[in-house]
Amino acid sequence: MSRVRSDGSQKKRLVASICVVTIFLGFLYVYGGPIFGSQNSGSSALEYGTKSLKRLGSAYLGGDDDTDANQDESSYNFRGGRNCTKEFPSDPKVCDDRHSELIPCLDRHLIYQMRMKLDLSVMEHYERHCPPAERRFNCLIPPPAGYKVPIKWPQSRDEVWKANIPHTHLAKEKSDQNWMVVKGEKIVFPGGGTHFHYGADKYIAAIANMLNFSNDNLNNEGRLRTVLDVGCGVASFGAYLLSSDIIAMSLAPNDVHQNQIQFALERGIPAYLGVLGTKRLPYPSRSFELAHCSRCRIDWLQRDGILLLELDRLLRPGGYFAYSSPEAYAQDEEDLRIWKEMSDLVGRMCWRIAAKRNQTVVWQKPLTNDCYRKREPGTHPPLCQSDDDPDAVWGVNMEACITPYSEHDNKAKGSGLAPWPARLTSPPPRLADFGYSNDMFEKDTELWQRRVDKYWNLLGPKIKSNTIRNIMDMKAGMGSFAAAFRSKDVWVMNVVPQDGLNTLKLIYDRGLIGSTHDWCEGYSTYPRTYDLLHASTVFSNLEKKDCSPEDLLIEMDRILRPTGFIIFRDKQPMIDFIKKYLSALHWEAIATADSSSDSDQDGDKVVFIIQKKLWLTTGSLRDTE
Repeated sequence: MSRVRSDGSQKKRLVASICVVTIFLGFLYVYGGPIFGSQNSGSSALEYGTKSLKRLGSAYLGGDDDTDANQDESSYNFRGGRNCTKEFPSDPKVCDDRHSELIPCLDRHLIYQMRMKLDLSVMEHYERHCPPAERRFNCLIPPPAGYKVPIKWPQSRDEVWKANIPHTHLAKEKSDQNWMVVKGEKIVFPGGGTHFHYGADKYIAAIANMLNFSNDNLNNEGRLRTVLDVGCGVASFGAYLLSSDIIAMSLAPNDVHQNQIQFALERGIPAYLGVLGTKRLPYPSRSFELAHCSRCRIDWLQRDGILLLELDRLLRPGGYFAYSSPEAYAQDEEDLRIWKEMSDLVGRMCWRIAAKRNQTVVWQKPLTNDCYRKREPGTHPPLCQSDDDPDAVWGVNMEACITPYSEHDNKAKGSGLAPWPARLTSPPPRLADFGYSNDMFEKDTELWQRRVDKYWNLLGPKIKSNTIRNIMDMKAGMGSFAAAFRSKDVWVMNVVPQDGLNTLKLIYDRGLIGSTHDWCEGYSTYPRTYDLLHASTVFSNLEKKDCSPEDLLIEMDRILRPTGFIIFRDKQPMIDFIKKYLSALHWEAIATADSSSDSDQDGDKVVFIIQKKLWLTTGSLRDTE
C-alpha cells in the first residue's frame, strides 16, 4: 500500500511540475520577445492601430555570430519555400530591426554563415547567392526608426530624409567630392562625383562637347537614349541625364560604399544592385548607346579583358564608353602601364578613340563586323562561338570573347532605331526575332495605353500628380505598360521573367530599361524602393512553377514603399488567393474591376489594386513626427 501511495504522490508532484513549467513557458512566450530579442526593446512589437505582432529573430536574418547558422532549425520560423508543407502564417512576424535593409540574395550574413567558398578577387561575394529553402524567411521587413514617407520627385533628386537611409559615412568619406551632405534631418545631393566635383551637369555637357554633339546635349538629337553607369556612386550622373531625355541604368554592388543604390532609388533615380564579376549582367546584347565609368575602381584588364568584353556585348553598334580615371591622364609609371595595356586591348576589340580631353577618354565601338574580319588569325580576344546566345544572361558566365553583330545589324551599319521619342512607339527591328509583326506591336501598345488609363482612373482618389515615381512592371512583355506612362513624370523597371520570351531587347530598343529575373527568388534591390508594382498574370505563371506564391507576396511587400500600390491583373482564383493575406500583410484593397472591356482575350482577368499601409515599430514611432 505504501508503494502505491508513493506512486500516486509522485504522479501528483509530476503533474504539478508540468503545470508550473507550462505556465513559465507561456510567460516566456508572451513576454520573452523583448527579453530574448535584440537589445533594442523598443522595436519588439509592430504597431498598426491597436494591433501588435511579435518579432521574429532568425538565423537566416542574420546573427553576426557564426553560431547562429548552427542553431536548431526549429528555433526559427522559416517559410520553407519550394515544396514546403508549412502553412503561411496568418500573422507574419516582423524581422529584427537590424534587418530593415535585408536583400535576400545579396546577404553577407548568409555567405558567412554557410561558409561559401567564393573568389573575392573576381567579386563573387557581391554576386547573387540566394538562401536555400530552409533559410528563407516569412517575416515583414520593418522600416528604420523614424521612417517617413519619401520626399517626392523632383525635389527628391536633391534631398532625402536621413531617417529613411540612416547612413552618413559616404558624406564624410566623399566630403571633398560633393557626393552628399548631411543637413539637419535631410541628406542633400549637390550633384558631385569623384571626377565631377563641380556638378554632373557640367561634366555631362563636357562629354557632349568632346563628341561634337549639337548644343552640348548628350542625347545627340535623340540618338543617344540608354546609358549604363557602372560604379555609379549615388547616381548623380544618371540623375542629371534625365533632363536630357536620357535614361541611365545606374549600377553598383553592395560593397564598401554601402547603400549607394539605396540612395539612388530613394532619390527616384533608376538603379540596380549588380557587379561586373563572373556572371553576365541581366541585360540583353546591344542595349546601351553609352557605358560610363567615373573612377569606378574596376580592373578592366583582368582575365583577358573579360569585363570590357561584357561592356562590348551590351553596347549598340557605334556605342561609346566614357572613361574618367587617372589612367586616362596621369603620368606615373603604373598609370602609364595600365593605359598602354588598355589601349592595346581595346584596339584588338576594334574600338577607336572618339575623343580624349583632360581626365576623360571616350572610345567608340565599330558599326559593323568589318574590323573583326580583318584581324590577324589567332588575335585575342576571339569572336564568340556561333552557338553563343548573347542575350542569354540569367546565371550565364561571362566569356572573354567579342560578340559580333547579327547580319541585319551588320548590313544596316547600326541598330536601325528611330531617335527618341519616336523609337518608343516605332516597331523595333528585333521584333522579327520573335515572329512578331508591326501590327501586333502597335495593337499591344494601344491595348496597354487603354489599360493604364483605366488603372489611373481607379487610382485617382488615392494619388496626386507626384505620388508615384519608381514603378516596376514584374512581367513586362514588350514594354507597352511602361510606354503608356510617357506623359507622366515616372520611370519603369521592366522585368522580364527568365523562363519566358526574352523580350527585354525589344524594351531596350524602345528606349526603356529593365532586367531579367526569376520571381522564385528575391529581387536585387533594397527594401522600400518602388512606389508601384504591376503584376500582370505573374501569379498565374508562378502556379506552373515549383515555388511559393506566399514567398512572392512577402517579397513584393519588401520591395514596396509604405503607402505604395500594387496592381494585380490575374484570374479570379489568383485574386481570391491574394485577398486571403491582405490583413496579414497590412495591405488595404482600394479598387477592383473586371477587364472584359479591354480585349476578348483578356476577359477572364480581374484588376485588383491594393495599398500598403504605413506601419512602424515602437522604436520607429518614438522618433516619428
